[in-house]
Amino acid sequence: MEALRQKTDEELATLVQGKNEEAFGVLMNRYLPKLLRYGRKFLAADAPIEDVVQEAFIRVYQNIRSFDASRPFSPWIYRIAHNLFANALRHDSRHPLIAVDLDTLSAHTAYEIDPAGDEEREQAKAMVDRGLAALTPAYREVIILYYLEHLSYQEIAEVLQVPVGTVGIRLHRAREALRKHVEGT
Repeated sequence: MEALRQKTDEELATLVQGKNEEAFGVLMNRYLPKLLRYGRKFLAADAPIEDVVQEAFIRVYQNIRSFDASRPFSPWIYRIAHNLFANALRHDSRHPLIAVDLDTLSAHTAYEIDPAGDEEREQAKAMVDRGLAALTPAYREVIILYYLEHLSYQEIAEVLQVPVGTVGIRLHRAREALRKHVEGT
């Protein structure tokens, strides 16, 4: 099992294509927290995020033979999850998109706990949450994939199935829209 953990995602996917279930378990362990975090950014707190992520893993397993191991695995699995999250949003549009954890947006060093700072942080978090909720889905998803999931422009382009230039434009426009929203509040 330890030898499997040392393999790349692409190597594991190739093993899964050969029906190696242990390799699939390693991929699931790697991607479960990432896909849960990704889903929490799109779906409401009471949405069945775990169910959608489980469905994503089922789809990954069912479609693993279509994966091209010469390409990165990460955009492929995110694309599957993205489609399922988008479907969940369409089917349950009464749920608003949920918030972003401000602490994941920027790294910082905590020198000492300041109760007044906690209140300011909560206010800033609420402001960012409102800003993200105000964005169109196209802008919101590119912000989440870039800043929270740390995907490259190329990987985002593969997930969203748009040209790389479109990713750059959407990211720029999303930043501007967020800035305007924050300045307007």
